Amino acid sequence: MVVMKFGGTSVKDPEAIQRLAAIVAGEQARTGTPVVVVSAMSGITDQLLDAVAAVERGDAEGASRKVAAMRDRHRAAAEALLTRGDVRDEVIDALERQWRDTAQILHAMAVLREVSPRSRDAVVAMGELASSRLVAAALAELGTPARCVDARTVLVTSADHGLAQPDQPSTAARLHEHVLPLVQDGVVPVLGGFIGATADGITTTLGRGGSDYSASLFGAGLKAAEIQIWTDVDGMLTADPRVVHGARPLPSLSFAEASELAYFGAKVLHPSTIAPAVADGIPVKILNSHRPHVAGTTITANPPLPEAPLTGLACKRDITVVDIRSSMMLAAYGFMRRVFEVFERHRTSVDVITTSEVSVSITIEDRRAIEGIVADLSVFAEVGVESEMALLCAVGERLRLEAGLAARVLGTLDEFPLRMVSQAGARRNLTVVLPQAHLQAAMARVHERFCLAPVPVPEVVA
Repeated sequence: MVVMKFGGTSVKDPEAIQRLAAIVAGEQARTGTPVVVVSAMSGITDQLLDAVAAVERGDAEGASRKVAAMRDRHRAAAEALLTRGDVRDEVIDALERQWRDTAQILHAMAVLREVSPRSRDAVVAMGELASSRLVAAALAELGTPARCVDARTVLVTSADHGLAQPDQPSTAARLHEHVLPLVQDGVVPVLGGFIGATADGITTTLGRGGSDYSASLFGAGLKAAEIQIWTDVDGMLTADPRVVHGARPLPSLSFAEASELAYFGAKVLHPSTIAPAVADGIPVKILNSHRPHVAGTTITANPPLPEAPLTGLACKRDITVVDIRSSMMLAAYGFMRRVFEVFERHRTSVDVITTSEVSVSITIEDRRAIEGIVADLSVFAEVGVESEMALLCAVGERLRLEAGLAARVLGTLDEFPLRMVSQAGARRNLTVVLPQAHLQAAMARVHERFCLAPVPVPEVVA
Protein backbone atom coordinates (compact mmCIF):
# COMPACT_ATOMS: atom_id res chain seq x y z
CA MET A 1 0.00 0.00 0.00
CA VAL A 2 1.17 3.51 -0.85
CA VAL A 3 -0.01 6.73 0.81
CA MET A 4 -0.02 9.65 -1.64
CA LYS A 5 -0.22 13.19 -0.31
CA PHE A 6 -0.94 16.06 -2.72
CA GLY A 7 -0.22 19.63 -1.66
CA GLY A 8 -2.22 22.76 -2.37
CA THR A 9 -0.62 23.47 -5.75
CA SER A 10 -1.45 19.90 -6.83
CA VAL A 11 -5.18 20.52 -6.26
CA LYS A 12 -5.31 24.25 -7.05
CA ASP A 13 -7.59 24.05 -10.11
CA PRO A 14 -9.36 21.54 -12.40
CA GLU A 15 -6.24 20.99 -14.52
CA ALA A 16 -4.15 20.17 -11.44
CA ILE A 17 -6.81 17.77 -10.14
CA GLN A 18 -6.91 16.02 -13.52
CA ARG A 19 -3.13 15.55 -13.32
CA LEU A 20 -3.60 14.16 -9.81
CA ALA A 21 -6.19 11.69 -11.09
CA ALA A 22 -3.82 10.43 -13.78
CA ILE A 23 -1.03 9.97 -11.22
CA VAL A 24 -3.33 8.08 -8.83
CA ALA A 25 -4.63 5.84 -11.63
CA GLY A 26 -1.06 5.04 -12.64
CA GLU A 27 -0.11 4.17 -9.08
CA GLN A 28 -3.13 1.91 -8.69
CA ALA A 29 -2.19 0.08 -11.89
CA ARG A 30 1.39 -0.43 -10.66
CA THR A 31 1.11 -1.21 -6.94
CA GLY A 32 -2.57 -1.55 -6.00
CA THR A 33 -5.06 0.80 -4.42
CA PRO A 34 -3.41 3.78 -2.70
CA VAL A 35 -4.64 6.07 0.07
CA VAL A 36 -4.82 9.72 -1.03
CA VAL A 37 -4.35 12.69 1.31
CA VAL A 38 -4.98 16.23 0.04
CA SER A 39 -4.33 19.74 1.25
CA ALA A 40 -6.76 22.58 0.74
CA MET A 41 -6.70 24.21 -2.70
CA SER A 42 -3.77 26.59 -3.01
CA GLY A 43 -4.42 29.79 -1.05
CA ILE A 44 -7.63 28.63 0.63
CA THR A 45 -6.18 28.17 4.13
CA ASP A 46 -4.77 31.69 4.03
CA GLN A 47 -8.14 33.03 2.88
CA LEU A 48 -9.91 31.23 5.71
CA LEU A 49 -7.48 32.72 8.22
CA ASP A 50 -8.03 36.13 6.60
CA ALA A 51 -11.78 35.66 7.10
CA VAL A 52 -11.21 34.93 10.79
CA ALA A 53 -8.96 37.98 11.05
CA ALA A 54 -11.66 40.10 9.40
CA VAL A 55 -14.16 39.00 12.05
CA GLU A 56 -11.64 39.86 14.78
CA ARG A 57 -11.40 43.37 13.29
CA GLY A 58 -15.19 43.65 13.28
CA ASP A 59 -15.41 43.34 9.49
CA ALA A 60 -18.15 40.69 9.23
CA GLU A 61 -19.05 41.79 5.70
CA GLY A 62 -15.47 41.33 4.57
CA ALA A 63 -15.42 37.81 6.02
CA SER A 64 -18.66 37.02 4.22
CA ARG A 65 -17.21 38.17 0.88
CA LYS A 66 -14.17 35.93 1.37
CA VAL A 67 -16.38 32.91 2.03
CA ALA A 68 -18.45 33.66 -1.08
CA ALA A 69 -15.29 33.82 -3.21
CA MET A 70 -14.07 30.46 -1.87
CA ARG A 71 -17.51 28.91 -2.45
CA ASP A 72 -17.53 30.14 -6.04
CA ARG A 73 -14.03 28.80 -6.69
CA HIS A 74 -14.96 25.29 -5.53
CA ARG A 75 -18.25 25.39 -7.42
CA ALA A 76 -16.47 26.37 -10.64
CA ALA A 77 -13.97 23.52 -10.17
CA ALA A 78 -16.79 21.01 -9.61
CA GLU A 79 -18.63 22.21 -12.72
CA ALA A 80 -15.44 21.87 -14.79
CA LEU A 81 -14.53 18.41 -13.49
CA LEU A 82 -17.87 16.63 -13.17
CA THR A 83 -19.96 15.89 -16.26
CA ARG A 84 -22.62 13.60 -14.80
CA GLY A 85 -25.47 15.86 -13.74
CA ASP A 86 -26.60 13.89 -10.70
CA VAL A 87 -23.08 13.54 -9.30
CA ARG A 88 -22.23 17.17 -10.03
CA ASP A 89 -25.37 18.43 -8.34
CA GLU A 90 -24.79 16.24 -5.30
CA VAL A 91 -21.20 17.43 -4.86
CA ILE A 92 -22.10 21.09 -5.42
CA ASP A 93 -24.95 20.83 -2.89
CA ALA A 94 -22.57 19.34 -0.32
CA LEU A 95 -20.01 22.06 -0.95
CA GLU A 96 -22.71 24.75 -0.68
CA ARG A 97 -23.79 23.36 2.71
CA GLN A 98 -20.21 23.36 3.89
CA TRP A 99 -19.60 26.99 2.94
CA ARG A 100 -22.91 27.98 4.55
CA ASP A 101 -21.68 26.30 7.73
CA THR A 102 -18.44 28.26 7.46
CA ALA A 103 -20.35 31.53 7.10
CA GLN A 104 -22.51 30.67 10.11
CA ILE A 105 -19.49 29.94 12.30
CA LEU A 106 -17.92 33.25 11.30
CA HIS A 107 -21.24 35.05 11.94
CA ALA A 108 -21.39 33.53 15.43
CA MET A 109 -17.84 34.75 16.10
CA ALA A 110 -18.86 38.24 14.99
CA VAL A 111 -21.95 38.28 17.19
CA LEU A 112 -20.03 37.07 20.24
CA ARG A 113 -17.02 39.22 19.34
CA GLU A 114 -14.84 36.31 20.30
CA VAL A 115 -12.52 34.07 18.25
CA SER A 116 -11.42 31.04 20.22
CA PRO A 117 -8.77 28.52 19.10
CA ARG A 118 -11.56 25.95 18.84
CA SER A 119 -13.71 28.10 16.53
CA ARG A 120 -10.67 29.05 14.43
CA ASP A 121 -9.91 25.34 13.86
CA ALA A 122 -13.54 24.74 12.87
CA VAL A 123 -13.21 27.39 10.15
CA VAL A 124 -9.72 26.56 8.91
CA ALA A 125 -10.58 22.84 8.56
CA MET A 126 -13.08 23.69 5.81
CA GLY A 127 -10.38 23.92 3.15
CA GLU A 128 -9.33 20.29 3.44
CA LEU A 129 -12.91 19.09 3.84
CA ALA A 130 -13.86 20.80 0.56
CA SER A 131 -10.83 19.63 -1.42
CA SER A 132 -11.12 16.00 -0.29
CA ARG A 133 -14.78 15.91 -1.32
CA LEU A 134 -13.98 17.47 -4.69
CA VAL A 135 -10.96 15.24 -5.42
CA ALA A 136 -12.84 12.03 -4.53
CA ALA A 137 -15.65 12.94 -6.91
CA ALA A 138 -13.18 13.87 -9.66
CA LEU A 139 -11.29 10.57 -9.30
CA ALA A 140 -14.54 8.62 -9.66
CA GLU A 141 -15.56 10.77 -12.65
CA LEU A 142 -12.23 10.05 -14.35
CA GLY A 143 -12.42 6.29 -13.87
CA THR A 144 -10.84 5.56 -10.48
CA PRO A 145 -13.30 4.32 -7.81
CA ALA A 146 -12.88 6.65 -4.85
CA ARG A 147 -14.65 7.80 -1.71
CA CYS A 148 -14.19 10.82 0.52
CA VAL A 149 -13.43 9.91 4.14
CA ASP A 150 -13.77 12.72 6.68
CA ALA A 151 -10.31 12.83 8.29
CA ARG A 152 -11.92 13.93 11.56
CA THR A 153 -13.34 10.42 11.94
CA VAL A 154 -9.85 8.94 11.59
CA LEU A 155 -7.13 11.20 12.99
CA VAL A 156 -7.56 11.34 16.77
CA THR A 157 -5.73 14.19 18.50
CA SER A 158 -5.36 16.12 21.71
CA ALA A 159 -7.46 19.24 22.30
CA ASP A 160 -4.52 21.60 21.67
CA HIS A 161 -6.30 23.61 18.99
CA GLY A 162 -4.04 24.95 16.27
CA LEU A 163 -1.22 22.55 17.12
CA ALA A 164 -2.93 19.30 18.11
CA GLN A 165 -0.89 16.24 19.02
CA PRO A 166 -1.93 12.94 17.40
CA ASP A 167 -2.97 9.86 19.32
CA GLN A 168 -1.26 7.29 17.10
CA PRO A 169 -2.72 4.07 18.55
CA SER A 170 -6.29 5.40 18.34
CA THR A 171 -5.64 6.75 14.85
CA ALA A 172 -4.30 3.37 13.69
CA ALA A 173 -7.44 1.66 15.02
CA ARG A 174 -9.69 4.17 13.19
CA LEU A 175 -7.69 3.68 9.96
CA HIS A 176 -8.28 -0.06 10.11
CA GLU A 177 -11.97 0.58 10.73
CA HIS A 178 -12.72 3.30 8.17
CA VAL A 179 -9.94 3.24 5.54
CA LEU A 180 -8.49 -0.25 5.16
CA PRO A 181 -11.79 -1.90 4.10
CA LEU A 182 -12.09 0.58 1.21
CA VAL A 183 -8.56 -0.23 0.05
CA GLN A 184 -9.29 -3.94 0.22
CA ASP A 185 -12.36 -3.34 -1.98
CA GLY A 186 -10.30 -1.43 -4.57
CA VAL A 187 -11.79 1.98 -3.64
CA VAL A 188 -9.34 4.86 -3.18
CA PRO A 189 -9.95 6.63 0.16
CA VAL A 190 -9.44 10.42 -0.09
CA LEU A 191 -8.82 12.26 3.19
CA GLY A 192 -8.01 15.85 4.00
CA GLY A 193 -4.66 16.38 5.64
CA PHE A 194 -3.94 18.79 8.49
CA ILE A 195 -7.26 18.16 10.26
CA GLY A 196 -8.39 15.76 12.94
CA ALA A 197 -10.65 15.67 15.97
CA THR A 198 -10.51 14.91 19.65
CA ALA A 199 -11.89 11.62 20.95
CA ASP A 200 -15.12 13.57 21.57
CA GLY A 201 -15.31 14.67 17.93
CA ILE A 202 -14.22 18.32 18.31
CA THR A 203 -12.39 19.55 15.17
CA THR A 204 -8.65 20.22 15.55
CA THR A 205 -5.75 21.08 13.28
CA LEU A 206 -2.09 20.00 13.33
CA GLY A 207 -0.59 23.39 12.45
CA ARG A 208 0.55 24.83 9.13
CA GLY A 209 2.09 22.23 6.86
CA GLY A 210 0.35 19.49 8.82
CA SER A 211 -0.96 17.68 5.73
CA ASP A 212 2.47 16.07 5.31
CA TYR A 213 2.28 15.00 8.94
CA SER A 214 -1.19 13.50 8.39
CA ALA A 215 0.09 11.47 5.45
CA SER A 216 2.97 10.15 7.52
CA LEU A 217 0.67 9.26 10.42
CA PHE A 218 -1.70 7.45 8.05
CA GLY A 219 1.22 5.63 6.43
CA ALA A 220 2.54 4.48 9.78
CA GLY A 221 -0.92 3.44 11.01
CA LEU A 222 -1.53 1.37 7.86
CA LYS A 223 2.05 -0.01 7.69
CA ALA A 224 2.37 1.40 4.18
CA ALA A 225 5.21 0.39 1.90
CA GLU A 226 5.86 4.01 0.92
CA ILE A 227 4.69 7.56 1.60
CA GLN A 228 4.70 9.92 -1.38
CA ILE A 229 4.64 13.71 -0.94
CA TRP A 230 3.53 15.28 -4.24
CA THR A 231 4.37 18.95 -4.57
CA ASP A 232 5.46 21.43 -7.26
CA VAL A 233 9.24 20.86 -7.15
CA ASP A 234 11.40 17.96 -8.30
CA GLY A 235 12.31 16.85 -4.78
CA MET A 236 14.40 18.25 -1.94
CA LEU A 237 17.18 20.49 -3.20
CA THR A 238 20.70 21.15 -2.02
CA ALA A 239 19.53 24.66 -1.02
CA ASP A 240 16.62 27.05 -1.37
CA PRO A 241 16.73 28.11 -5.05
CA ARG A 242 15.41 31.54 -4.09
CA VAL A 243 18.61 32.05 -2.10
CA VAL A 244 21.20 30.00 -4.02
CA HIS A 245 21.38 29.85 -7.81
CA GLY A 246 22.28 26.40 -9.09
CA ALA A 247 20.67 24.39 -6.30
CA ARG A 248 20.14 20.84 -7.55
CA PRO A 249 17.72 18.04 -6.61
CA LEU A 250 18.90 15.41 -4.17
CA PRO A 251 18.22 11.85 -5.38
CA SER A 252 18.39 10.47 -1.85
CA LEU A 253 19.08 11.41 1.74
CA SER A 254 18.67 9.93 5.19
CA PHE A 255 15.76 10.39 7.59
CA ALA A 256 18.11 12.26 9.92
CA GLU A 257 19.33 14.61 7.17
CA ALA A 258 15.79 15.28 5.95
CA SER A 259 14.64 16.06 9.49
CA GLU A 260 17.48 18.55 9.99
CA LEU A 261 16.87 20.27 6.65
CA ALA A 262 13.12 20.45 7.26
CA TYR A 263 13.49 21.78 10.81
CA PHE A 264 15.96 24.45 9.76
CA GLY A 265 13.89 25.84 6.93
CA ALA A 266 13.57 23.50 3.92
CA LYS A 267 9.97 24.26 2.91
CA VAL A 268 9.33 21.13 0.83
CA LEU A 269 8.76 18.99 3.91
CA HIS A 270 6.96 19.66 7.19
CA PRO A 271 9.45 19.17 10.07
CA SER A 272 7.24 16.62 11.87
CA THR A 273 6.59 14.52 8.77
CA ILE A 274 9.53 12.23 9.15
CA ALA A 275 8.89 11.08 12.72
CA PRO A 276 6.16 8.44 12.14
CA ALA A 277 7.92 7.19 9.00
CA VAL A 278 11.24 6.86 10.85
CA ALA A 279 9.64 4.82 13.62
CA ASP A 280 8.34 2.26 11.11
CA GLY A 281 11.16 2.52 8.56
CA ILE A 282 8.80 3.62 5.78
CA PRO A 283 10.51 5.31 2.78
CA VAL A 284 9.29 8.81 1.96
CA LYS A 285 9.43 10.15 -1.60
CA ILE A 286 9.21 13.82 -2.61
CA LEU A 287 7.73 14.06 -6.13
CA ASN A 288 6.53 16.73 -8.59
CA SER A 289 2.90 16.47 -9.69
CA HIS A 290 3.68 18.74 -12.65
CA ARG A 291 6.52 16.43 -13.76
CA PRO A 292 5.57 12.94 -12.53
CA HIS A 293 8.23 11.29 -14.71
CA VAL A 294 11.02 12.86 -12.57
CA ALA A 295 12.43 10.44 -10.00
CA GLY A 296 12.31 12.95 -7.12
CA THR A 297 13.98 12.43 -3.75
CA THR A 298 13.83 9.20 -1.74
CA ILE A 299 14.31 9.43 2.03
CA THR A 300 15.36 6.24 3.80
CA ALA A 301 17.23 5.20 6.93
CA ASN A 302 20.58 4.44 5.27
CA PRO A 303 20.96 5.85 1.76
CA PRO A 304 24.33 5.85 -0.05
CA LEU A 305 26.60 8.75 0.86
CA PRO A 306 26.52 11.58 -1.69
CA GLU A 307 29.67 12.46 -3.60
CA ALA A 308 29.67 16.03 -2.30
CA PRO A 309 30.94 16.71 1.25
CA LEU A 310 27.61 18.24 2.35
CA THR A 311 24.15 16.92 1.50
CA GLY A 312 22.42 20.28 1.59
CA LEU A 313 21.88 23.66 3.21
CA ALA A 314 18.85 25.19 4.91
CA CYS A 315 18.23 28.66 6.24
CA LYS A 316 15.83 30.72 8.31
CA ARG A 317 15.43 34.47 8.02
CA ASP A 318 14.10 36.98 10.58
CA ILE A 319 15.78 35.24 13.50
CA THR A 320 16.18 37.02 16.84
CA VAL A 321 19.17 36.41 19.12
CA VAL A 322 18.59 36.75 22.86
CA ASP A 323 21.78 37.17 24.95
CA ILE A 324 21.52 36.38 28.66
CA ARG A 325 24.49 37.34 30.86
CA SER A 326 24.89 36.75 34.56
CA SER A 327 27.68 35.93 37.00
CA MET A 328 25.12 33.64 38.66
CA MET A 329 25.86 31.13 35.90
CA LEU A 330 29.40 30.58 37.14
CA ALA A 331 29.59 27.22 38.93
CA ALA A 332 25.86 27.40 39.70
CA TYR A 333 23.15 24.86 39.08
CA GLY A 334 19.55 25.75 38.28
CA PHE A 335 20.36 28.84 36.20
CA MET A 336 19.61 27.22 32.82
CA ARG A 337 16.38 25.79 34.21
CA ARG A 338 15.26 29.31 35.11
CA VAL A 339 16.13 30.53 31.62
CA PHE A 340 14.18 27.84 29.81
CA GLU A 341 11.23 28.13 32.15
CA VAL A 342 10.82 31.70 30.83
CA PHE A 343 10.65 30.51 27.21
CA GLU A 344 8.28 27.71 28.18
CA ARG A 345 6.02 30.11 30.07
CA HIS A 346 5.78 32.29 26.96
CA ARG A 347 5.28 29.26 24.67
CA THR A 348 8.25 30.22 22.50
CA SER A 349 10.41 27.60 20.82
CA VAL A 350 14.19 27.84 20.76
CA ASP A 351 16.31 26.92 17.71
CA VAL A 352 20.00 27.31 18.58
CA ILE A 353 21.79 27.65 21.92
CA THR A 354 25.42 28.50 22.71
CA THR A 355 26.90 29.00 26.18
CA SER A 356 30.01 30.35 27.87
CA GLU A 357 30.94 30.64 31.54
CA VAL A 358 28.72 33.63 32.23
CA SER A 359 26.41 33.95 29.22
CA VAL A 360 24.01 32.02 27.03
CA SER A 361 22.81 33.02 23.58
CA ILE A 362 19.51 31.69 22.23
CA THR A 363 17.80 32.14 18.86
CA ILE A 364 14.04 32.32 18.42
CA GLU A 365 11.88 32.63 15.33
CA ASP A 366 8.63 33.75 16.98
CA ARG A 367 8.97 37.31 18.36
CA ARG A 368 5.39 37.71 19.58
CA ALA A 369 6.31 37.29 23.24
CA ILE A 370 9.73 38.97 23.12
CA GLU A 371 8.82 41.84 25.48
CA GLY A 372 7.54 39.47 28.14
CA ILE A 373 10.54 37.17 27.71
CA VAL A 374 12.99 40.04 28.15
CA ALA A 375 11.11 41.34 31.19
CA ASP A 376 11.12 37.93 32.90
CA LEU A 377 14.77 37.22 32.11
CA SER A 378 15.80 40.69 33.32
CA VAL A 379 14.72 39.73 36.85
CA PHE A 380 17.86 37.61 37.23
CA ALA A 381 20.17 38.51 34.30
CA GLU A 382 21.26 41.18 31.86
CA VAL A 383 19.48 40.71 28.54
CA GLY A 384 20.33 41.89 25.02
CA VAL A 385 18.31 41.37 21.84
CA GLU A 386 19.52 41.41 18.23
CA SER A 387 17.00 41.19 15.39
CA GLU A 388 17.33 40.82 11.61
CA MET A 389 19.60 37.81 12.00
CA ALA A 390 19.61 34.62 9.93
CA LEU A 391 20.40 31.00 10.54
CA LEU A 392 22.42 28.90 8.08
CA CYS A 393 22.48 25.14 8.62
CA ALA A 394 24.84 22.79 6.74
CA VAL A 395 23.70 19.16 6.81
CA GLY A 396 25.42 15.92 5.83
CA GLU A 397 26.35 12.51 7.18
CA ARG A 398 29.99 13.22 6.28
CA LEU A 399 30.13 15.89 9.00
CA ARG A 400 30.14 13.13 11.61
CA LEU A 401 32.30 10.74 9.58
CA GLU A 402 35.13 13.00 8.37
CA ALA A 403 37.38 14.81 10.84
CA GLY A 404 38.07 18.37 9.81
CA LEU A 405 35.07 18.86 7.52
CA ALA A 406 33.26 21.14 9.97
CA ALA A 407 36.43 23.22 10.38
CA ARG A 408 36.77 23.55 6.59
CA VAL A 409 33.15 24.75 6.31
CA LEU A 410 33.73 27.37 9.01
CA GLY A 411 36.97 28.38 7.30
CA THR A 412 35.00 29.15 4.17
CA LEU A 413 32.97 31.64 6.21
CA ASP A 414 35.96 33.45 7.71
CA GLU A 415 35.04 36.70 5.95
CA PHE A 416 31.52 36.77 7.40
CA PRO A 417 30.57 38.16 10.84
CA LEU A 418 29.38 34.94 12.49
CA ARG A 419 27.32 35.60 15.61
CA MET A 420 26.88 32.01 16.88
CA VAL A 421 28.21 28.57 15.94
CA SER A 422 26.62 25.28 17.01
CA GLN A 423 27.01 21.61 16.19
CA ALA A 424 24.48 19.11 17.57
CA GLY A 425 25.52 15.95 19.38
CA ALA A 426 24.72 13.75 16.38
CA ARG A 427 27.14 15.97 14.35
CA ARG A 428 25.08 15.79 11.17
CA ASN A 429 24.62 19.53 11.10
CA LEU A 430 26.71 22.63 11.56
CA THR A 431 24.69 25.76 12.28
CA VAL A 432 25.82 29.38 12.22
CA VAL A 433 23.93 32.59 12.96
CA LEU A 434 24.91 35.77 11.12
CA PRO A 435 23.35 39.10 10.11
CA GLN A 436 20.58 38.56 7.61
CA ALA A 437 22.22 40.88 5.09
CA HIS A 438 25.08 38.37 4.69
CA LEU A 439 22.95 35.23 4.36
CA GLN A 440 22.76 34.95 0.58
CA ALA A 441 26.49 35.42 0.02
CA ALA A 442 27.36 32.96 2.81
CA MET A 443 24.95 30.34 1.46
CA ALA A 444 26.35 30.70 -2.05
CA ARG A 445 29.93 30.33 -0.80
CA VAL A 446 29.27 27.13 1.17
CA HIS A 447 27.04 25.65 -1.55
CA GLU A 448 29.62 26.17 -4.27
CA ARG A 449 32.48 24.64 -2.29
CA PHE A 450 30.78 21.81 -0.44
CA CYS A 451 27.45 20.86 -2.05
CA LEU A 452 28.57 20.59 -5.68
CA ALA A 453 32.23 19.59 -5.68
CA PRO A 454 33.05 15.86 -5.39
CA VAL A 455 34.90 14.60 -2.34
CA PRO A 456 38.64 14.67 -3.06
CA VAL A 457 40.24 11.23 -3.14
CA PRO A 458 43.13 11.11 -0.66
CA GLU A 459 46.52 10.19 -2.02
CA VAL A 460 47.75 6.71 -1.22
CA VAL A 461 51.11 6.79 0.52
CA ALA A 462 53.34 3.88 -0.52
